[in-house]
Amino acid sequence: MRPTDPPRTYRVKSFGCQMNVYDGERMAELLGAQGMTAAGEGDKADLVVLNTCHIREKATEKVYSDIGRIVKDWDRDDGSSPMIAVAGCVAQAEGEEIMARAPSVKVVVGPQAYHRLPEMVAEAAAGRRATETDMPAEAKFAALPRRRKTGPSAFLTIQEGCDKFCTYCVVPYTRGAELSRPFADLVDEARLLVEGGAREITLLGQNVNAWAGEDAKGRAVGLAGLAEALAGLADLKRIRYTTSHPADMDEALIAAHGTNAKLMPFLHLPVQAGSDRVLKAMNRSHTADGYLKLLERFRAARPDIALSGDFIVGFPGETDAEFEDTLRLIDAVGYAQAFSFKYSARPGTPAASMDGQVPASVMDERLQRLQAALGRDQLAFNKASVGKTCEVLVERKGKHPGQWLGKSPWLQSVHFTGEAAIGDLVLVELVEAGPNSLSARLAPRDQA
Repeated sequence: MRPTDPPRTYRVKSFGCQMNVYDGERMAELLGAQGMTAAGEGDKADLVVLNTCHIREKATEKVYSDIGRIVKDWDRDDGSSPMIAVAGCVAQAEGEEIMARAPSVKVVVGPQAYHRLPEMVAEAAAGRRATETDMPAEAKFAALPRRRKTGPSAFLTIQEGCDKFCTYCVVPYTRGAELSRPFADLVDEARLLVEGGAREITLLGQNVNAWAGEDAKGRAVGLAGLAEALAGLADLKRIRYTTSHPADMDEALIAAHGTNAKLMPFLHLPVQAGSDRVLKAMNRSHTADGYLKLLERFRAARPDIALSGDFIVGFPGETDAEFEDTLRLIDAVGYAQAFSFKYSARPGTPAASMDGQVPASVMDERLQRLQAALGRDQLAFNKASVGKTCEVLVERKGKHPGQWLGKSPWLQSVHFTGEAAIGDLVLVELVEAGPNSLSARLAPRDQA
């Protein structure tokens, strides 16, 4: 596109966490409301929005690599060029420095200001570079359009920001302080998602269980109360939430897993390490034993609950013995799923300047051992599911004729063949397990 031409087509590329996926969907809705259309698969877009993540090492350099690739791949002969917008946490952290290093970038917008994206695109089309990295999250949500259409499974951000200041993490600096969206706004948005086709909603937050508000009667409620209100939406069949912090768990939320039938038997609760000294250095505010006892309370409320976690290996100063503590914790829990990473120093975080930075070769070896243990337990959990009858939410067609893909209540990927449609809740019997998915066959409804 020429500098004075407003973009007609767009593509939003989101990286990182589920909240970035949510943000990317909202940005696409904003651009669509301005009359722009999403570029088709394989087509060049007039506007490319890179919705970035700043959690991992070299995240900034990867953004510049993507920018260079977009410019290089632009092959029109009319003298035009793509408009590139950098959004998300790298935009928040780097600000105008992005434009200084990459002149092809015309828009830089942080995660709390993307409601201004259409206005900023118009400014860029008029020849003015546009930068916005303020953090008024409430203003953002108030300005976003009402959602009308979605798939069978949808994300709903209920809480943003973090006050925990884990020493390895940039989130408090890129997403700001913890903020809970109002109860009524969330119920309204959830109702619109359900009317638009959602049968499952995943509630999102950096510390989602820190959400707090007042219900329709003015009573103080936490995440359990919000989930109870959403369960009253008749056509909403499933509720999930992520990501939680052990410090923000309360008895009401634990109990809800045993009383709220729509709250799925799945809990993602990061622990990060099994050594109390490492946890203290991370500023995690919990011990390994306290974490295990918390999981016991969830299992008492919902015995079939599937557990998921996050792990960092090679945190500064981590010894071989302390890494073994993490492996022992994994053995004690038996995770159904987990995410694991090598420690990466993020500029500006306290851990980046700590003594005892672990060599990359040591981190590589530890990560391989840790992932082997997690993979062992994930396969064991899937194998233990064989023979169960459960409902699968159909999300999309499979590769083979008549095949469908969906999720079990325990967030396992399940494929089966038979009569179904996207958005159906189909009763199946799980018949075969692999490390990452299960196969199933349709079951008669009288087995429910």
